[in-house]
Amino acid sequence: MLLSAGPAAAQLRTPGSAGGLPTNLPGSATSPNALVRPSSDDVAPPGRAQTAERVGSVADRIAKVRRELRAHPGWTREVFLKGADRWQVSYFSKPKAAARRSEIAQVLIDDRSGRVLEAWTDYQVPWSMARGYPGAFGRIVNAPWVWIPLAVLFVLPFLRRPWRMLHLDLLVLSAFSASTAFFNAARVDVSVPLVPPLLLYLLARMLWVGLRRGDEAREQEQRPLALLVPVGWLAIAVIFLVGFRVALNVTNSNVIDVGYAGVIGADRIVDGDALYGEFPSDNASGDTYGPLVYLAYVPFEQALRWSGRWDDLPAAHAAAIAFDLLALALCFLIGRRVRGPDLGVLLAYAWATYPFTLYALMSNSNDALVAVLVLAAVWAAGSAPARGALVALAGVTKFAPLALAPLFAMHGRPRARAIVAYAFAFAAAVVLAFAPLIGDLSLREFWDRTIGFQAQRGSPFSVWGLYDPDVEWLNVAQRAVQVAAALLALALAFVPRRRDVVGLAALSAAILIALQLGISHWFYLYIPWFFGLVMIALLGRFALAQPARR
Repeated sequence: MLLSAGPAAAQLRTPGSAGGLPTNLPGSATSPNALVRPSSDDVAPPGRAQTAERVGSVADRIAKVRRELRAHPGWTREVFLKGADRWQVSYFSKPKAAARRSEIAQVLIDDRSGRVLEAWTDYQVPWSMARGYPGAFGRIVNAPWVWIPLAVLFVLPFLRRPWRMLHLDLLVLSAFSASTAFFNAARVDVSVPLVPPLLLYLLARMLWVGLRRGDEAREQEQRPLALLVPVGWLAIAVIFLVGFRVALNVTNSNVIDVGYAGVIGADRIVDGDALYGEFPSDNASGDTYGPLVYLAYVPFEQALRWSGRWDDLPAAHAAAIAFDLLALALCFLIGRRVRGPDLGVLLAYAWATYPFTLYALMSNSNDALVAVLVLAAVWAAGSAPARGALVALAGVTKFAPLALAPLFAMHGRPRARAIVAYAFAFAAAVVLAFAPLIGDLSLREFWDRTIGFQAQRGSPFSVWGLYDPDVEWLNVAQRAVQVAAALLALALAFVPRRRDVVGLAALSAAILIALQLGISHWFYLYIPWFFGLVMIALLGRFALAQPARR
């Protein structure tokens, strides 16, 4: 949700789940892309062909910039040298009262030719990830020769009659690719509105699967699901695809700020430094996750030590590969437990071919870790202490899985003893996750840097942030969706429902999707959180029929 070479800063320092990169205006060169104020407006700096006055006049004539300036009377303009061969012209709105001024337009100009390279207004000024820079997320995964074959392979085994609702489900899962294409083209105004209908459909389907009971439903589910190819072929494909995914990650992937944050946090934990409130300036908001995110990176950071700067970050690559392989293995194990090894292979194949799981892997984010812990809780659902501990660990990664706690507590037909064991294991896991931080942990600092930060930030990557955030009815609607998601998470623990692994996976997916519908910052990296659960719910209802031999 980007392949040819783009600006170096966009390739390397792309904001992901942690938030947008602020506009920095340093006074001296501190990096190859630092901004430096020229000493004179009408004299070209040494080694430069243009003057600040000349590039400023070029930027003033850009139509989209002029429209933005007309909407902000009292604007000011500043011109900077950017790196070795570019200029940046920044326009700022007049500050209101004690508020800080904000950058409303930004233009990049080539020094040699005086040609406009980029011109941005509105949310594309502070959010560089909204500019469609090639390779910003996942690099080569966005290439048509990678993405399209994967999308075809994902649905290919199921393209056999009779047609089922499953085929529409797979089409909806694949339709996120259309939104990603517009995102890559810097058309966030189109990409964002395409997402909520897809999430709403999946939410409805997961509720339908998880709440459906009775003999008739079970009889319908016994109809075998015919595949286009033998399961053995899919097993061979999984082996090949695993090697392909790892090779792509090693040779042509980038680490966004999310993965970088994990490495920084791991280094700080090992060194005994405070985790929250002390992150370096090039990833200042990277301490917005729960402690288990950073703890999970410790073994990788210790094996592949961090250099202290945002370089290739081999520890982040190793962690992302490990999380991806664990998620794939858990899909197999859950499938084998539900309907035998054939379903396990099919679920593993779905994970290996779905483009968005590779998207997360190639961005070297930590989002597959959320999927791993939630899938592990589903796999261990038969043990109340195990599922309690695993749900707690998932919750102290990115917090959203905490909403699964009531559902997992009431899984099956629990007795009082099982609920107590679940609660004890849940609490123990939380305490253990926070134990390495006890000496330096401030609860106020933790809240402000994590949940508080995420609750207050704006973002153009959801319908709540794309449009005017000051529209009161939109804010009310978002709060209503958030309250409804919380009530749903609580209600699903007690309503009549399927009480097997398929039902648990379906309703877990429904809760995570409902939560994602209400957040201000949504991104394609969040799809793997619920994707494995959705596939378990969709495929776990059917026995598999082998293709007829000719």
